[in-house]
Amino acid sequence: MKKILLSASIIAFLVSCSASKISPNSDPNIDYAEKYAATITEKDLAKHLFIYASDEFEGRETGKTGQKKAAAYLNKFYVDHGIASPLGGDDYYQEVPASFLNQGRSSDLKDSENVVAFIKGSKKPDEIVVISAHLDHVGIKNGETYNGADDDGSGTVAVLEIAEAFQKAVKDGKRPKRSILFLHVTGEEKGLLGSSFYVQHPIFPIANTVADLNIDMIGRIDERHKDNPNFVYLIGADKLSTELHELSEAMNAKYTKIDLDYKYNDENDPNRFYYRSDHYNFAKYNVPIIFYFNGAHEDYHQPTDTPDKINYDLLQNRARLVFHTAWEIANRENRLVVDKP
Repeated sequence: MKKILLSASIIAFLVSCSASKISPNSDPNIDYAEKYAATITEKDLAKHLFIYASDEFEGRETGKTGQKKAAAYLNKFYVDHGIASPLGGDDYYQEVPASFLNQGRSSDLKDSENVVAFIKGSKKPDEIVVISAHLDHVGIKNGETYNGADDDGSGTVAVLEIAEAFQKAVKDGKRPKRSILFLHVTGEEKGLLGSSFYVQHPIFPIANTVADLNIDMIGRIDERHKDNPNFVYLIGADKLSTELHELSEAMNAKYTKIDLDYKYNDENDPNRFYYRSDHYNFAKYNVPIIFYFNGAHEDYHQPTDTPDKINYDLLQNRARLVFHTAWEIANRENRLVVDKP
């Protein structure tokens, strides 16, 4: 699909974005979205990813020791940053039983878990914005550890940094109007299993889920963009909600100025990426989604997908785009309209 140019309607939308309205106790000279997005940094992303995609986590294969260590790392992050669990107390695990993971399959997967954290909205707490990434990878094969730094360590650490940015806003009295669910799903590499479990056993009603912003590989450059690295593929933004697509374009035009590539949004694209990551399980329930993706590269599903190869400046800017989009969705007056069911 050819790159979609900004239209007059999008520019008008940008001017009228509800999140830009300043509350009475706010400084009108401060753009709070920009302020908190700036806390998402290359340094912090790298700090997390060099741990999360290290050999210690043994390739994070679903249900195995390394994946359990990864889940524990995420749990500790949310506890340390005072970001609550939607399940109550210190329980950040939505248990995904082996019976679910193995149904209709010849596999022998062990019990696993999604990791969930939550910021309650101030004015529309029952409306939920989901920000998701898969926490698993493919494990160890023939003695080699598949660290999955890009797939999907990059998305995982982006969610952590986005969550921390929202939490800093909360501490400053800038709690989002809608609630935010930070959802790290297991079993993506086994067939989108953790997200399938979530939508079938949602913590919050799917009918109250406003959008899912799903991040799966945003730390690298593919061959198509070797001469223009400031890009990201967006998939699915316009498939259910015209408003979501326009909002996404407006936030990028205002803040991050990334080349938004819609090549894989084409229904006729043979890769069919729209159907291949966790957002699709939400889309099946008519929840508007965006899938953020940097495309495949030579280290995809190879033991060479390591954190030293990540482009951290690009990861930072792409994560900020997701934050800005989530901030606007969470703070606008009306929830997104689904006009393409």
